[in-house]
Amino acid sequence: MLIGYFTERPYRWVPENEVFRNRAFYGVSNRFFDPEKGAEDYNYFLDENCYAEELGFDAVALNEHHGTPFCMGSVMNVEAAILARITKKVRIVLVGNPLPVIKHPLRMAEELAEIDLISRGRLVAGWVRGAGSEQFFNHANPAFNRELFNEAHDFIIQAWTRPGPWRYEGKHFSYLQVNPWALPYQKPYPPMWIPGVLSPETVKWCAEHRYPYLGLGTALGPTCDLWDYYADEARKLGYQAGPENFGYLIPVFLAETEDRAQELGKGFIYGGGQSAFSRPEHTLPPGYNSKDAIRRLAKQPGGSWLGVSADKLRQGSEVRKDNDDYDGIRQKLLASYHNAQKNLTIIVGTPKSALPKIKTLLEILRPGVFVVFNVQGPVSNQDRMTSMRLFAQELMPALREYGKELGLPDSLGKTPGSVKLNSGVSRTPVVDRSALSSLHLV
Repeated sequence: MLIGYFTERPYRWVPENEVFRNRAFYGVSNRFFDPEKGAEDYNYFLDENCYAEELGFDAVALNEHHGTPFCMGSVMNVEAAILARITKKVRIVLVGNPLPVIKHPLRMAEELAEIDLISRGRLVAGWVRGAGSEQFFNHANPAFNRELFNEAHDFIIQAWTRPGPWRYEGKHFSYLQVNPWALPYQKPYPPMWIPGVLSPETVKWCAEHRYPYLGLGTALGPTCDLWDYYADEARKLGYQAGPENFGYLIPVFLAETEDRAQELGKGFIYGGGQSAFSRPEHTLPPGYNSKDAIRRLAKQPGGSWLGVSADKLRQGSEVRKDNDDYDGIRQKLLASYHNAQKNLTIIVGTPKSALPKIKTLLEILRPGVFVVFNVQGPVSNQDRMTSMRLFAQELMPALREYGKELGLPDSLGKTPGSVKLNSGVSRTPVVDRSALSSLHLV
């Protein structure tokens, strides 16, 4: 089992009431950005990823968002390029580049090849459709989102594997000459992980391409449903899905005492992006999600850190009505924080209290990749690093042993799709739902 580290790299200096007044993190005015503090944060977060390597994490993960203070990584490939040079052995995972909004897949192919070469083959290239708000920021039509994603992905694979020069004419992209000189270090190209938030279309696409699917802190019941859906599609394609086909990323924050962990863990409320405070019209623009995806998202428990639930889908005028009641808003967000812990979509506590919860997650989902997401919001550098240290020193050895006990190979050690299934042969289970009923999560 591969264990990774992730942070959104939050800008921790925005007045909380400004976020409430805007009714979302996305779109808060950049007049609140301080270049001195931004420079300090960028350099700190690079150091934090180096610290993750020092602590023994197998991978560091980066993501990208635009126009929002909850994520400083608006151009994550710049950070990845720096980490490729200043780290030595840790895998650099991108979760991931938003293909439908970049509008220049040939440039993306060149950037990632360069990063893979500088790191001498440590890049994991993940692709995403981009959050709903990215469609607004980048002036991209959400109705074409999946078409753009598919075409850009297929083009990049060709650019990495088809000798040039050649001409490309597609529906959304065209190039007179395709002949990138620098090609990836890894052959035929870097491994790819695809993050997702319960879209069945994305899961089916992953199964068809034999790419690992990385669940982003999604509720356990619906996540099990999609794991099974992936495995059913894999069976149709003639292979047995296993832990190497799945990964799971979840917010985890640890402290020396339970009280301190709970207090600082509230940073997942402030600075948590759409997990804590977002407008439904930004999260789910028309045409962005299929009807099936919306139905699955609506089943999310109210405490989901992703912030998409039945309550979220019903929001609208009532949010505007109590927009000035900041104390009331805080109470609602605090309730969601506690619900998320109850539903095991956030883990906060001491190493002793966190270990059995993480083991339960591993037992149910059986992921080959497990990524911990550090706390958001105005939490000090020292407290962030303390959480990392406690996880690495007091939990990671036990979790590695438990992963071996459960038999959880990762996709870098076992090729996804390499276990063939003959026609008519039933697949084996990929999840263990037995613990869901005792947790009241069915």
